[in-house]
Amino acid sequence: MTKKNHKEKEINKRLKELLVLTKKHSELYHQRDKPIISDREYDNLIKENNYLEKEFPHLKLKNSPNNIVGSKILKKFSKNEHKIPMLSLPNAFNENDLNEFIERIKKYLSLDDKNTLLFFCEPKIDGLSLNLYYENGKLISASTRGDGKIGENVIKNIANVDGIPAVLKNSPTPKKIEIRGEVFLKKKDFVRLNDKLNDKDKFSNPRNAAAGSLRQLDPNISRKRPLHFIAHGLGYSDQNYKNIENFYKDLKKWRIPIGEDLMIANSLNSMMNYFKRIEKKRSSLSYDIDGIVFKTNSYELQKRLSFVGKNPRWAVALKFSAEKTITKIIGIDFQVGRTGAITPVARLEEVNIGGVIVSNASLYNFDEMHKKNICVGDTVQIQRAGDVIPQVLEVVEKNKNGNKKILIPKFCPSCNSKILKDKDEAILRCSNLFDCKSQILGQIIHFVSKKAINIDGFGEKNIKLFYEKKLIRNIADIFSINLDKKAILRLEGWGQLSYNNLIDSINESKKTNLQKFIFSLGIRFIGENTSNILAKEFSNIHDLIINSNNYDILSNIDGLGPKAIDSIIKYFSNKKNLNIINQLIGHLEIKKFTKKLNSNIFSDKKLVFTGSLKTLSREEAKNLANQVGAKISSNISKNTDFLIVGDQPGSKYKKAKELKITILNEEEWIEKIKD
Repeated sequence: MTKKNHKEKEINKRLKELLVLTKKHSELYHQRDKPIISDREYDNLIKENNYLEKEFPHLKLKNSPNNIVGSKILKKFSKNEHKIPMLSLPNAFNENDLNEFIERIKKYLSLDDKNTLLFFCEPKIDGLSLNLYYENGKLISASTRGDGKIGENVIKNIANVDGIPAVLKNSPTPKKIEIRGEVFLKKKDFVRLNDKLNDKDKFSNPRNAAAGSLRQLDPNISRKRPLHFIAHGLGYSDQNYKNIENFYKDLKKWRIPIGEDLMIANSLNSMMNYFKRIEKKRSSLSYDIDGIVFKTNSYELQKRLSFVGKNPRWAVALKFSAEKTITKIIGIDFQVGRTGAITPVARLEEVNIGGVIVSNASLYNFDEMHKKNICVGDTVQIQRAGDVIPQVLEVVEKNKNGNKKILIPKFCPSCNSKILKDKDEAILRCSNLFDCKSQILGQIIHFVSKKAINIDGFGEKNIKLFYEKKLIRNIADIFSINLDKKAILRLEGWGQLSYNNLIDSINESKKTNLQKFIFSLGIRFIGENTSNILAKEFSNIHDLIINSNNYDILSNIDGLGPKAIDSIIKYFSNKKNLNIINQLIGHLEIKKFTKKLNSNIFSDKKLVFTGSLKTLSREEAKNLANQVGAKISSNISKNTDFLIVGDQPGSKYKKAKELKITILNEEEWIEKIKD
């Protein structure tokens, strides 16, 4: 093997590791609300992945890591659906990342260097996101981000929040409008609040204090706390704004605060100068900021750019540097995840970083741990960003009493089964796919999570308790839990009210859609986006099961990679899995999932694109097709409805003519899709 081939093999291996890690930690943070790494640690994984993809574009994996939006929706508040989803910003870490963000926009919009793009620049406040909905100038609801689509309506708790008017004065106002921003505590108010609280009730940082204050059951507590609101975004509006500047002028007119020191930039250089200037004055601001947000100023361009996954294409957050400190490793444990991945976790001597007490750090995998020569008793430098656990950067002092190297386990710490290592991956996995306690618990926790079936009030602690008491053994058992009412009522902490609330939540979850159901199964490599693709392609779960072992059909679905296809085939070939699915079908009402913003002749039709398009990038063309509910395929077959051709169409054009498939050129397609 040549040096080049060996290097590319190592790069491919690392990209696969990064894909596994980012998916795992996205799930822990967004689906389970149990992050085991910090924001900065996760950011570093994305940063490394982006660097390798740029340096070795031919090795880029089809499923590349994406950030995911979401936070737990608490049952104590009513749910409120946002008219326009609240998306999560993708992160940038340096000038090169920011430049790539700009270039991606230009490529998507088919712009050249002669076209000037304007970007709105503002500080990124580290607070709790809130969506204010007004009708005819009157505040109707105030909802947290939630899972991006549905949030908690905390309107009773925002009466005294500075910057949120109950009525928008100085008309005219839009009949309906969503105004988005951050609720936060000023630094000095955070200190004063914590001084009044007992040690066990103290907040770790201003953001948590703001979130905790806004989510109080007693509105009187929220009203006594000095909360502030600053607007930074527009959701739905029946008034068409040309750009952010116009919208912010109305915010000022309505006396809704906006950020300090805002700017319009027209180049990478001006954007970076703004970033550096704000970073210098960061410590002097009265509230916490953790970066700069750059947004395409034009709302028309924002609409064209749309979003990818859970991130808008038209905005990015350039993050400030993280804080660092020194602590000691007092132990290393092994955790088993939902897919059987075994991760070493460092237990640290508690240390305060920026007002946050941290005590744990994920060590990624055993190769990474040994590469950094990390052992129990070592003094290490850690880095933190956000409000979760840190990243171990390096060992600064070895244990003077001697280091005992942590050995790679040969058996699963949960079920004692043999451990396997996938080819070209550093991740170790338990071989017991169906009877490993940790994996089963992980699957149940994922199944009830907010982006899956969404059973409020059934958290990890209660799931583990019910499993230990043999009240549930798999995800299907949840829907028969009412048969064990007497046993549940005998459990410590459980009474008639808590039991009734659980049963109500389970009953509410029985109505779902196909996309959520597929995602809830926890199939490896099948995330939200892939679940969307499958739900769009197949009419119901039975249709998916029937076709789940047909590689040709699956490989022709645009956006479905080899790993996902192999995982689907393996999952649905297992009799235990099929038995559980059949039980679930008996309990659930699963509606066909559709996502159609418009409807025309391409709705539910199979489209194939070929050749070079002139006026649109291929990515924007596919996005437009998705918006009308079209199904995009990679290859021509007798089931293809339309072939859209650009310049130099190639063999697909010839095959489409042979099969007598309707062929449209770019101009014809654009005209018809707008009908």
